[in-house]
Amino acid sequence: MTNRRTLLTASLSGLSLAMLGGTASFAQAATTSGKFVFIILRGAMDGLTAVVPYGDPNYRSFRGAIALDGPGGPNGTLPLVDGFGLHPALKEMHGLWQKGQMSFMHAAASPYRERSHFDAQDLLEAGTAQLTSARSGWLNRALALLPNGPSQEGVAIGRTIPLVLRGPAKATSWAPPLAPKSDGDTLARLSDLYAGDAMLSNALAMAIETDEIADGGTMLSGNAGRGRQGTFAPLASAAARILAAPGGPAGAVLSFEGWDTHANQGGAQGQLANRLEALDTAVKALREGLGPVWANTTVVIATEFGRTVRINGTGGTDHGTGGVSFLLGGAVKGGKMLGDWPGLSRLYEDRDLVPANDVRQLFAQGLTNAWGLDRQAVLSRVFTT
Repeated sequence: MTNRRTLLTASLSGLSLAMLGGTASFAQAATTSGKFVFIILRGAMDGLTAVVPYGDPNYRSFRGAIALDGPGGPNGTLPLVDGFGLHPALKEMHGLWQKGQMSFMHAAASPYRERSHFDAQDLLEAGTAQLTSARSGWLNRALALLPNGPSQEGVAIGRTIPLVLRGPAKATSWAPPLAPKSDGDTLARLSDLYAGDAMLSNALAMAIETDEIADGGTMLSGNAGRGRQGTFAPLASAAARILAAPGGPAGAVLSFEGWDTHANQGGAQGQLANRLEALDTAVKALREGLGPVWANTTVVIATEFGRTVRINGTGGTDHGTGGVSFLLGGAVKGGKMLGDWPGLSRLYEDRDLVPANDVRQLFAQGLTNAWGLDRQAVLSRVFTT
């Protein structure tokens, strides 16, 4: 005789099955109004192209064919603070800068000083000073500092919960369905079938509710993997709908891949410019999807490490150290460069931007900004050694 739980799993192929194992419930009033979003750019984004130090006298000689001009030039950047410009593909983010809703931290890095994507991402998400066997992430530890309630929860937009969101606090995930959606009749029959089983009926109700909120009529396909830049905006829209729902979670994580540009990186145009445009569109989709909730939202965008200052022989850049991160949102008082700028006259190991700023300081600032947490408590209990 078929086990009922097996049947439920088989029958819900059109729903986001990651939700069935979670504890999410978005039906009650939130206990905290602030929302925090962490966007991970996996693959190591070139920060010197995203935020261009065109005023540095060494910049153009290092960058050669992929160098961008200052504001007003033929390949001109969008003006930030003196000597720095934003890549021209980042128009939405520049609009946030002009509104005082975005800041950036250049020469930012985790304590990691090697160049393995996997180890660097683990340390970025763990929030520790060194690689350890601990399997909890800094965002989960921060969620544990919030008051008990339905909003003391995080959601990952993807098929698995990344390390940054793992730990004792409640966390779940949502992803586009792999198979065609189940029709209403099938779902009604399943609801009747499991009405007498509290666990299964609650799991079914949660999955249906969350899937409807996240999909929002966009009919995202299961092929909408996090590495496809055309899906950045739809996935950001899904995150916005989940966060903005009544009693929605306090935090969300999005992962966008494809930033490892060893060859043919491009400058004002090219493959990196296309990815930056997709990121910019995702930020716009997040802002528009959140609606009035945007005013209480803080977003941090970071990557595992930067890239080499010098262009390589194939028109790309290799794994580096110092990169760039962003702090933005309706709740952010921005319009400034955070941290120190070390310049390009001295390089780390004669190849990389010096890692002058600990990116965990930016994470801590984002968390305190979003949730009103005590900064010292965040630094001592979230970003452990």
